[in-house]
Amino acid sequence: MPAGEGTAGILLRPPRNTLNERAVSWWRVQWLLMTAAPVVPLAVLGVLIEPARLWLLLPAAVLAAAGVAAAVLLPLWWFRTHRWEVTEDAVYVRTGFFWQEWRIAPMSRIQTVDTVRGPLEQLHGLATVTVTTASSKGAVRIEGLDHEVAAELAERLTRITRNTPGDAT
Repeated sequence: MPAGEGTAGILLRPPRNTLNERAVSWWRVQWLLMTAAPVVPLAVLGVLIEPARLWLLLPAAVLAAAGVAAAVLLPLWWFRTHRWEVTEDAVYVRTGFFWQEWRIAPMSRIQTVDTVRGPLEQLHGLATVTVTTASSKGAVRIEGLDHEVAAELAERLTRITRNTPGDAT
């Protein structure tokens, strides 16, 4: 077998496509909402409960600062590391920096292709394409795509898999 090829003859290489730039702001909004969930109740209770004010406002401030820092830094980092690509043979997805995950789904193993747009994704004009395979690892997800790109990708994947021999098992 030539170097760089898997057992099915699929070339193992980094995917070429980046996500849409709007994914950065989408991730930031998610982080800020997750940060607000514990910070707001702590801050409100800290204002209302005089004897425990310091013990409530201090953690609220620490959590708020950590959440804002994460919302600023992590989405930029994720944007630089998340990649995807679709060829006639497979779907390639790479995520993570410290714990990198490379997922390759051969076309012959694809069972379903779904496009999802949650409320925040809709506000940012984004969508997620989920490729379900016969793998025990689960579906391959490509998040942070422009919604039109996601629709075209789902259509392309459906067409390719329909024309690919195999029973997706």
